[in-house]
Amino acid sequence: MPVKLILRKQEIDVKPGMTLLDSLKKANILPEGVIATRNGELILEDEILQDGDVVKLVAVISGG
Repeated sequence: MPVKLILRKQEIDVKPGMTLLDSLKKANILPEGVIATRNGELILEDEILQDGDVVKLVAVISGG
């Protein structure tokens, strides 16, 4: 089973065994622009994604 990255209403499938950072780059998502959670817990960029994981991405908004 692929890993699902969910950003807003978009679902992107990536291969398991990749780090979160590599999967974000492959999906053309800026890593510094999102916060990633799996099963309700924050995960870091060096986390290895496992078969069947569902990673929810929340866009980070900043301003001044």
